[in-house]
Amino acid sequence: MNKLNINQWAEEDRPRERMMSLGAENLSNAELLAILIGSGSTQESAVELMKRILSDHNNSLNTLGKLSIQELCHYNGIGEAKAVTILAACELGKRRMREKVEERPDLGSAIQIYNYMHTHMQDLDVEEAWVLLMNQNFKLLKAERISHGGITETAVDVRIIMKEALLVNATILALAHNHPSNNIRPSKDDDNLTQRVKKACETMRIYFLDHIIITDGAYYSYHEQGRL
Repeated sequence: MNKLNINQWAEEDRPRERMMSLGAENLSNAELLAILIGSGSTQESAVELMKRILSDHNNSLNTLGKLSIQELCHYNGIGEAKAVTILAACELGKRRMREKVEERPDLGSAIQIYNYMHTHMQDLDVEEAWVLLMNQNFKLLKAERISHGGITETAVDVRIIMKEALLVNATILALAHNHPSNNIRPSKDDDNLTQRVKKACETMRIYFLDHIIITDGAYYSYHEQGRL
């Protein structure tokens, strides 16, 4: 079946014109996504198609960004090129969020650490561990990934954490890692690693602020739980 191009839509369904006259901020998520894919099908416009896809996924761009190319291609009117475009836009949105906090963000609390790290970790299907190195004002000096695929005691080298801290003259550090299972409770390995890093920080006279476990929508803070 022939697809309707954007110039053949009803005037109220032409998001390009609406964006030029009203500004991007006044368009819905479906309208913005429709501009990206350019066309729908003979059954529905691109706006209607994107409304349907978003509706199937709780009207959440976060959830949309977790879909695979194959999952998007199940929808009539979405081929590989459009699926790639949608997911590329979601990734750009994540990267823009990161850039907003690149100017030495303040990471002095668990929620601030969570908000910063969630954009890095929200779509991961394996565990990663990061060290966040800060100055005395809790401003981020460097964020470094120290483990990918697991955070057992053998996977994370505490000496590397301390070396990175010394190289940037950090006086405060925090750990963060994700649980792809969305189980927020710490494991025995998490507890052991926390204690090893705490002892190393005490030796090096670096303040160990927190160890945060990141899930999609919640976090566990060793500091807030009184375990540091």
